[in-house]
Amino acid sequence: MLPDRKEIVKSVSFRTSRSGGKGGQNVNKVSSKVELIMHIASVEFFSPDEKQLLADKLAHRLDQEGNLHVISQEDRSQLVNKEKTLDKLIALLGTALHVDKLRKPTRTPRSVILKRKSDKKSIALKKESRRRPSLDA
Repeated sequence: MLPDRKEIVKSVSFRTSRSGGKGGQNVNKVSSKVELIMHIASVEFFSPDEKQLLADKLAHRLDQEGNLHVISQEDRSQLVNKEKTLDKLIALLGTALHVDKLRKPTRTPRSVILKRKSDKKSIALKKESRRRPSLDA
């Protein structure tokens, strides 16, 4: 279960820096790039099972200390980038915590198998009738 935004903001830290790319002089003087850092093991609103699931599914995004980094630098506003990092984090946590239901293996119904074979037979007969007649008969 995902917590609300206020709880997430309390448990993460933000780091700002100057963003690269377009923006002219604004890029050189304004720290608009926002990096959200969340240490998964120290977050209290996830159960140990959920923490393990997050660590497994997000292993490629974690650093050596177990911190999850989410970066946003698309906008010229630091506040907007901060909100975008929170949105990205919530989406990331939602997909990582989602557990697929186990699939019950089922058999193909006999009627479907028979229909497929009869269709195959009718197509074969149709193609057979398009051939040239043999000279043997």
